[in-house]
Amino acid sequence: MGIRFSNFFNNIKPSGLRNAQMMFNKRAEKDIDLGKKPIEAINVAIGNVSLKTYPKMLERYMNPTDKNLINGIWRYTETQGTNRAADAFRNIIRSFLPDNIKPDLHCLVDAGGSNVMRSVVLGVCGDAGTNDRPLLVIDPTYTNYKAVTTEYGRSLAAVSRHLNGNGSFSIVSSNDIQNAIDKYHPGGLLIIPYDNPSGQLMRQKTINKYARICMENSIFLISDEAYRGLYYTKDETSTIWKTTDKDVPGIESAGIRISIETLSKTFNACGLRMGALVTDNKEFYEKSVSANTTYLCPSAIDMHIIEALADEAKEDIQNWIEHLREYYDYILHYIYDEFNKELPGIAMSVPESSIYFVVDVRDIAKKDFNAEDFVEFCAKEGEININGRRLTLLVSPMWGFYNISGDSNPGKTQVRIACVEPEDKMKLVPKLFAELFREYESKR
Repeated sequence: MGIRFSNFFNNIKPSGLRNAQMMFNKRAEKDIDLGKKPIEAINVAIGNVSLKTYPKMLERYMNPTDKNLINGIWRYTETQGTNRAADAFRNIIRSFLPDNIKPDLHCLVDAGGSNVMRSVVLGVCGDAGTNDRPLLVIDPTYTNYKAVTTEYGRSLAAVSRHLNGNGSFSIVSSNDIQNAIDKYHPGGLLIIPYDNPSGQLMRQKTINKYARICMENSIFLISDEAYRGLYYTKDETSTIWKTTDKDVPGIESAGIRISIETLSKTFNACGLRMGALVTDNKEFYEKSVSANTTYLCPSAIDMHIIEALADEAKEDIQNWIEHLREYYDYILHYIYDEFNKELPGIAMSVPESSIYFVVDVRDIAKKDFNAEDFVEFCAKEGEININGRRLTLLVSPMWGFYNISGDSNPGKTQVRIACVEPEDKMKLVPKLFAELFREYESKR
């Protein structure tokens, strides 16, 4: 009788965000073993930003000021993180709010936004192994929510939207949300205002409508605000923390709001792994701290770096985000235009916010196109020669972003692309994708 793994391990598959890179790594290792120069991959499958981080965070890293850290005394901190690290997250949020809006923010610092998802799921959803109080999401949604709810035995329910031929995603109405609440009885509604994966922007008016529904049904409103401020329209910053009693009577004292924070994207610090759960519900905050005591504390060194943001002026943070917004606005729209030139007839989401867009080949691909197979082809064998460089492209199949099984899953013909490589590489993506797509189609 051989050693046995758990059912969870037996059924686990790599995240679609990482799988292309893992497959490509094996290919590169094989090339090295054969004495060949490995092919180069442009990786836009995962939101691993390559831009430089915020200058004062870099300065803290290069020249720490905490004497204990300098002297090598690296003890546990409080489970909720240091007060100064929490102040950094609160300061960032308040930098996007009018001076007259001052929500009471309780902050648990954690190792990245994905870890914060765990606390949210455990605190909002029903018991493990049941469908009680699922997390209600808007499909397509960030894959990690599905992964985290599965890992902890909780359930997830979804309201669907679809990609129209003109590049817009359908709008989820208040009635759609209310009908889903009546059907699934969720513990909370998750929104991603600067959407991952669609790039759609959720306006403040819509957030306020959803907040009112959550108030009326006594459920949490959870907002993943990883890309706060990254929008490319004439709108203003959207956030649950802008909603006041004037917009939704009683919201300021109801204690139903939770935001998932991270420094990965807007401060270009993916590898730092710093995030936070922020809520206006003191009891929820205290319970989340208790739940996190098992994991002891966040990284003391990483928190020292982000403490540099605790006293940053509102104008400095706004100017930093404006700089990022100008860069992404330019490169995303450049790529959007080039994709439509390279592959006429594709459906592609219009970049309104965040750093992602969805490409759908449903109208130009042969029958039974499978995005996962295409991604595997690119990682394992596809290559295009551009200016003497052997190149391939790593993208993320959209299958896992939907909570729909079988052939009805729209992700079968869709991929998500992240604007994360340096500008010169990002400008190669449309041509590279188009050539690889044609090569793949010619072989099946």
